[in-house]
Amino acid sequence: MSQTTRILLALVVGLVLGIVAASVSPAWAIAATEVTLPIGSAWLHGLQMVIVPLIIGLLVTGVGATADAARAGRIAGRSVILFTIILWTTTIGSALITPLLLDLWPLPSAWAEALRSALRSAPPPTGQVPSMSAFFQTVVPTNVVTAAAADAFLPLTVFALVFAFAITRLPTEPRALLTTFFKAIVDTMLIIIGWVLKLAPIGIFCLAYGVGAQTGAAAFGALAHYIITVSSIGFLVLLAAYPVAVVGGRVGILRFARAVAPAQAVAISTQSSLATLPEMLKASAELGASETSTGITLPIAVAIFRATSPAMNLAVALYVAHFLGVQIGPVQLAAGVATAAITTMGAVSLPGTITYFASVAPVAVAMGVPLEALGLLVAVETIPDLFRTVGNVTMDVAVAITVGRGDDAEPSAAASPS
Repeated sequence: MSQTTRILLALVVGLVLGIVAASVSPAWAIAATEVTLPIGSAWLHGLQMVIVPLIIGLLVTGVGATADAARAGRIAGRSVILFTIILWTTTIGSALITPLLLDLWPLPSAWAEALRSALRSAPPPTGQVPSMSAFFQTVVPTNVVTAAAADAFLPLTVFALVFAFAITRLPTEPRALLTTFFKAIVDTMLIIIGWVLKLAPIGIFCLAYGVGAQTGAAAFGALAHYIITVSSIGFLVLLAAYPVAVVGGRVGILRFARAVAPAQAVAISTQSSLATLPEMLKASAELGASETSTGITLPIAVAIFRATSPAMNLAVALYVAHFLGVQIGPVQLAAGVATAAITTMGAVSLPGTITYFASVAPVAVAMGVPLEALGLLVAVETIPDLFRTVGNVTMDVAVAITVGRGDDAEPSAAASPS
């Protein structure tokens, strides 16, 4: 049985057991949560303890990866520029569309209240958004260590971004040294997350039992509402790849759809962009992109470009804020957009249960959104992850034919007179 299956099974069993226990003896069921909730909370704390080094490491490696790819040559530079435009555009689109979706189809108030009461470790809803004056007074940290110790993630993120861009201005050797150092930190934090997630079936079972005991069948409805909402954002990014191909790649929409369909099928079956790379190369060649261009663009895309990730990560954070009643103002939303768009460039290709928390948590903490709900939502990431992978693959091909249309073979660095 795969880890994903075990996690999903733990979620379902925990919810069902909690619902059944509450129907048989409500008092006993609630009393049992005095044991299960501390266990679930301890598991969540194991994930939360890596947040500070993970945020700094992802921001540094994300900025560094973008800068290094842009320096790699004309085709690579054009690819990175297009990657950046798409990432920021889709993330801003998510910032506008996700609240609209939640307004048009909100989570029923009874379900939201039940979830809030079940996640007792989460702070109460905030009554008002911090003012612009308060924002500017706190956004620049006077002491980075104090900001990290106080979980002041927004000023910490600002410092990390300034630090990351400063590293790109260093000479080659110290720049590579620092980038490698922070990449090692990220890799180490991901290993720790992997260890903690080995215990995910226990932690999620305990959390799910408490939710089931206190919310009843509403928990299943809330999870279905979450899956549909977040998957919708991924589907919109997937659809956006078609006009990118039509306008940038100058191919007909039906021709593009036929060429990319085999790659999408492989993406659905493997849930891996890397495994889909041969089919993406084949689709790009069928659509007329030069072999040299796609041979540069697509490997870079698989390494640093995840078209759906920032938009969907932001959607997750906004969804959690919605049902927890956390007010998100323009400043907090802008912080979430920037963090989502930048940290995805430093993310790595790992199983969805690991990358889910590593990708969403920095966005949530930058916006001041509690992380407790992520322990439950990671269990149902399988369906949204399908939209992530298919959307990424489709956009990768669209970008490859846009960059590669009409490109002649670029001379290699070894053959360059410089």
